Amino acid sequence: MRIKLLPEHPNFGFVSKRMIFFAFSALLVAASIGLFFTKGLSYGIDFTGGIMIEVRTPAPNQIGEMRSKLNQLDLGSIELQEFGAPDDILIRIPAQEGGEKANQAAVNAVKVALGDGIEYRRTELVGPKVSDELFWNGMYAVVSAILAILVYIWFRFEWQFGLGAVIALSHDVITTIGVFSLIQHEFNLATVAAVLTIAGYSINDTVVVFDRVRENLRKYKTKPMDELLNQSANETLSRTVMTSLTTLLALIALYFLGGEIIRDFAFAMIWGVVIGTYSSVCLAVPLLLHMGVQRRTMEEEETAEQQS
Repeated sequence: MRIKLLPEHPNFGFVSKRMIFFAFSALLVAASIGLFFTKGLSYGIDFTGGIMIEVRTPAPNQIGEMRSKLNQLDLGSIELQEFGAPDDILIRIPAQEGGEKANQAAVNAVKVALGDGIEYRRTELVGPKVSDELFWNGMYAVVSAILAILVYIWFRFEWQFGLGAVIALSHDVITTIGVFSLIQHEFNLATVAAVLTIAGYSINDTVVVFDRVRENLRKYKTKPMDELLNQSANETLSRTVMTSLTTLLALIALYFLGGEIIRDFAFAMIWGVVIGTYSSVCLAVPLLLHMGVQRRTMEEEETAEQQS
C-alpha cells in the first residue's frame, strides 16, 4: 500500500501568500529578540562555569532529602533536577572561588554529604575563564558558518540567492534561540552544535529549491517570475517534506530515548528541522521575487558554461 502525504502535482500558493509568511516570520523574529533581551537564556555550565554531577540513587524520590543535605554545605545556589527515571538526579553547583582546587573540594564535600550507595555517573568541572572562551568560540562559530554559507551561495548562484538564503538561515537561528529563551531549556555547547547543524540542514533544503529555480529560469523564458518561483517550490515540495519527516522521526526517537545528555541537542534539532523546512519554502523562495533575479544573467551564465 502506497501512502501519499501530498498530491501528485501540488500547487500551493507559497508566493501569492508571501506577505502572510513575511509578517508571521517578522513577528516570530521580533518575539525571539524580545525574549532574549528580557528573559535571557538558561546558560549551561559550559558557559557559566561550575560543577555538574549526574548521580543515580539507590531508591527513587530522594531528591528532597538530597537537597536538604547539600544546602548545608554552603556552596551557593545548588540546583537538583530529576530527569528520565525517578532515581536519576542532576546536581548543578556554582563555580567556587579558588579555581580548580576549590571546585574539586566541593565535589568531595558533596560525596561525603550524600554518603554511600550513590552511583556517580558523570562529573564535569568548568572554570569561569574556560566557560567564557567556550561561549565566544561558539558565537564565532555560528557567525562564521553563516558568512561562509553566504559566500558559497553567492558563488554557486547569484548574490540575490545568497542574500535570500542568509535571511532565511538567520531567521532559523534567531527563532531557535527565542524558543530556548521561552521554555528556558539549557543553552550549552550541545545547543550551539545543534544550531550549526540546523544551519547546514536548512541551507541544504534551500539549495535544492534554488537549483530548481535556476533550472526553471533557463527552461521557461517568458513565464511570470511569481509563477515560476511558485512552481519551483511545489516541484521540490515532496522531496523537502519527506526528508524532513524522516529526519524528525529519528530526532524524536533521540529526544525520548537518547538520554539526558543529548536531549537539548535533539530538541533544538527538532525545532530547527521544522522551522528550516518552513523558511526554505515560504521565505527563501518568495524573497527572490523582491531581490530582482535577472533572467538575462542566467542566460549569460548558461552561454558561458556551453562555451567552456
